[in-house]
Amino acid sequence: MKVGAEDAEEEGSGAGDRGARRGAGPPPAGQPGTGPPGGAHEVVELGSSGTTTADVVAVARRGAQVRLGPDARRAMAAARAVVERLAASAEPHYGVSTGFGALAVRHIAPEAREHLQESLVRSHAAGMGPPVEPEVVRALVFLRTKTLCSGRTGARPVLAETFAAMLNAGITPVVPEHGSLGCSGDLAPLAHCALVLMGEGEAFVEGGARVGGARARSGGWARPH
Repeated sequence: MKVGAEDAEEEGSGAGDRGARRGAGPPPAGQPGTGPPGGAHEVVELGSSGTTTADVVAVARRGAQVRLGPDARRAMAAARAVVERLAASAEPHYGVSTGFGALAVRHIAPEAREHLQESLVRSHAAGMGPPVEPEVVRALVFLRTKTLCSGRTGARPVLAETFAAMLNAGITPVVPEHGSLGCSGDLAPLAHCALVLMGEGEAFVEGGARVGGARARSGGWARPH
């Protein structure tokens, strides 16, 4: 059973077990979110709308596996097609074929756009201080994956798939406790999460070891970006 609109309406209402979870079990031993997926027999399926507090807890604390439903894949593919059309257009489109902020008037050539996006992630990964608790970071990654699955961001389906694969592999990005950017207040933490997908930054792996992003990404779970 996948998460639907009914689940979204009940989010936070105490109807936590009405999501797409199956076979709840005890929490894994050791550090939450850094060991082997202790809830591997649980599955949370993300659709194009809605999730529940119980699903967040299952993924963040018990290592429940995350998978993408067909409606989420369709929604993301449709939104990505819009971005591809904008990118191919001769008319400039902010953040697609232009720079950001004060550089919005600068045209970015197609061959430089991948580098621009990578540089944006690196520039925003500016946090400091001790790492946020792994279960909090797992919740952050899960909720960002849920947002991507809505099909309203223009991101490729492979991005949501890779975030889900990272969670399922027990890889937890190291996110510093202090610092963020933007009115939403989550740009720096999310940038640190994205670094690991690029083989950069740091992550906690099985057993709680803290390793570089390249090593964390070498386990075979990440598809080429």
